[in-house]
Amino acid sequence: MLEGRWKLIILFHLFDGKVQRYSDLEKLIPGISQKMLAQQLRQLEADGLVSRKLYPQVPPKVEYRLTEWGQALCPALDAILKWAEQREALLAKGRFLTPTR
Repeated sequence: MLEGRWKLIILFHLFDGKVQRYSDLEKLIPGISQKMLAQQLRQLEADGLVSRKLYPQVPPKVEYRLTEWGQALCPALDAILKWAEQREALLAKGRFLTPTR
């Protein structure tokens, strides 16, 4: 469900009940193409992590948010972010060890 380069970044921008429009996500995620953003959002929606709300207006307005199931992922993803921050702190102190085999 979370494989790929962009899904975790998209989920990060939807944390804490944030609602984002498609165009806002495009601006928040530099380097992602419109095609890839649309594809990743469709997959996240199909997996039940993200909900999509389409407003019938011109131009179309589409909003995305985490579902309840997606919100349940927040603590795990938050722990991953903290883990990555610890790695950065160790690197800054020069105390990061390379893995042994």
